[in-house]
Amino acid sequence: MSESHTPQTTFKRVLLKISGEALMGDQGYGLHPPTVERIAREVQTVHAMGVEICMVIGGGNIFRGLAGSAQGMERTTADYMGMLATVMNALAMQSALEGLGVFTRVISAIRMDEVAEPYIRRRAVRHLEKKRVCIFAAGTGNPYFTTDTAATLRANEMNCEAILKGTKVDGVYDKDPVKHDDAKRFDTVTYDEVLAQHLNVMDASAIALARDNSLPIIVFSLDEPGGFKGILAGEGTYTKVHS
Repeated sequence: MSESHTPQTTFKRVLLKISGEALMGDQGYGLHPPTVERIAREVQTVHAMGVEICMVIGGGNIFRGLAGSAQGMERTTADYMGMLATVMNALAMQSALEGLGVFTRVISAIRMDEVAEPYIRRRAVRHLEKKRVCIFAAGTGNPYFTTDTAATLRANEMNCEAILKGTKVDGVYDKDPVKHDDAKRFDTVTYDEVLAQHLNVMDASAIALARDNSLPIIVFSLDEPGGFKGILAGEGTYTKVHS
């Protein structure tokens, strides 16, 4: 046991990536405030351990660019709409975190100075050093890139030691564990195996960017209370994607 009163953590600075769907609870659409607050509490407990946290939240609970373009909308327009959905989610999470006393900045890749800061790398790093949670919104600011790619890009820019991807399941499986009882969970898996076997961790460009910069991805269940804190204490069930 450490003699320090704060728990020992595996990482000093991490990026937490969650889907927009994680914020909608059982509603099927939109934001479910109690669910947003529950996730904010998870972040608060990790923040209290002294870990520097940045976040990227998807927008699929409000609007999905790919789904929009599949219905005949122009892809770039649909993607920009999806990016704006992520800003709404980021503001909701900021509100929940600040309600818990955690100083938070929403930093948008698309300028909207009335509601969020523009993305300036050095300023964002300084926020992290001052123990503020940074929520990166509006993806990369470019169409054709997902929030997975945005998360990997920002994690590299912020010199994060890992991406923690909170999902509905406790790791990466060889097939969908919801549909298949015999699905096998991996403890560790390489970037190349994820790409070759089409394991739905993140999209291919995000995985390639993480691989090229040796940035580990840890996939865990966000539905497990205390799961985020447990992972950083080196406990719990998860899959680590690395080289």
